[in-house]
Amino acid sequence: MISRVIDWCASNRFLVFTATLLLVLAGIWSLKNIPLDALPDISDVQVIVHIPWEGEPPNIIEDQVTYPIVTTLLAAPHVKAVRAQTMFGDSYIFVIFEDGTDLYWARSRVLEYIQQLQGVLPKNVSPMIGPDATGAGWVYEYAVIDRSHQHSLAELRSLQDWYLRYQLETVPGVAEVASIGGFVRQYQVNLDPNKLRAYNIPLSMVIDQVRGARNGRRSIYDSRTRLPALAPGPRNCSCRHQKRDTSSRSGSRHSQLRP
Repeated sequence: MISRVIDWCASNRFLVFTATLLLVLAGIWSLKNIPLDALPDISDVQVIVHIPWEGEPPNIIEDQVTYPIVTTLLAAPHVKAVRAQTMFGDSYIFVIFEDGTDLYWARSRVLEYIQQLQGVLPKNVSPMIGPDATGAGWVYEYAVIDRSHQHSLAELRSLQDWYLRYQLETVPGVAEVASIGGFVRQYQVNLDPNKLRAYNIPLSMVIDQVRGARNGRRSIYDSRTRLPALAPGPRNCSCRHQKRDTSSRSGSRHSQLRP
């Protein structure tokens, strides 16, 4: 049998070379076009919902946030299971869909059902959808190290959160850049109740203005008096009332504003 095959190939060289060339071209095409994954993602089609509620105990979050959302998402189409985890100040809900369900279709269904709960959930609770990635998508890990020992952990974390993270998120295919470690920069505002009463400034107005400064507002002004300027960004800013004036510190800068 083998000898006959060899004899036929020897007598039909053109056909043999043509078939070999076609097989080589097909192999090159398949190598470039067939998607291959070194670590195939065999996880379920899953959508993660994160609901932060600062300062609340787990039992309150379970009754007022987790339970209404879980019972609502159970009615979503193609949902196989809904799992929840409640902890102090946070609630995580994992919505698992049937195999073959499009991930972005599942995310849109979850958003649609969450919008139905806007009047049921507490006013200061805002559910957030997790990134469109799974645990198998963790592909790279790096560390921000200062070998000169001239920067603190808070400065390194600010460098990661305000510069490196945004640059990496522009890379095609990157769904999320998660920061771990370091110290998150905080803004502290120390108020003098006597001066607030003297200037007739209610505490609620200060709180609202500071919240607005977090959304990009660079200054706080009022028709009756002028308050300290707050500059958002990776800088250490603390506003405190001194003996004769109101001062605002941002890093090494020091500016005095008088009413």
